[in-house]
Amino acid sequence: MTTQPAFRREDPDARRASLVEACARVLAREGAAGASVRAIATEAGVSPGLIGHYFGGVDALVAATYAHVEARVAAALDQAVAAAGPEPRARLDAYVSASLLPPIADSDLLSTWIAFWSLVRARPEIAGLHDEQYGRFRTGLEMLLAENGVPAPALRTTAIAATALVDGLWLELCLSPRTFAEGEAAAIARSGLAALISTVR
Repeated sequence: MTTQPAFRREDPDARRASLVEACARVLAREGAAGASVRAIATEAGVSPGLIGHYFGGVDALVAATYAHVEARVAAALDQAVAAAGPEPRARLDAYVSASLLPPIADSDLLSTWIAFWSLVRARPEIAGLHDEQYGRFRTGLEMLLAENGVPAPALRTTAIAATALVDGLWLELCLSPRTFAEGEAAAIARSGLAALISTVR
């Protein structure tokens, strides 16, 4: 007869993931200034030394959290496009609409992004992640815009304009959700995008 040990050490990947999730919650609640080693460790229910053990310090943990949050947003967008089927316009509309629906349109996510944005000018590693994240978002839009007949010379500027449209609506939706009826922000984005595309074809 065998017995299970009374204590089982948590898998390192699971521990890292729990610290990242705790960091995201602290950033959303307290902002970047409140994301200390002690605050994150308390949120995760671990000793402060584990942050240094797994990440080398709070700055690396914040950077890992940025990458994690960005990956979740990218996964939601990719899933929406995949579910839309092969029709180019449906794929583009799904990409834009998903940015303005849960889980991306979320006040806690906005709070987390605000904390990240406050670090862009102060921390080069966060600035680099920011540039990569928005670059990937625009690249995804460019590919979908190309499928919808936007000529190559206009792809970059059209994607930038579309990103500004979506970001503005996303910000207003997260800050003042009662301003919009259900699905209205996504409908506005789709209408604005159609008008934008018509000017460059």
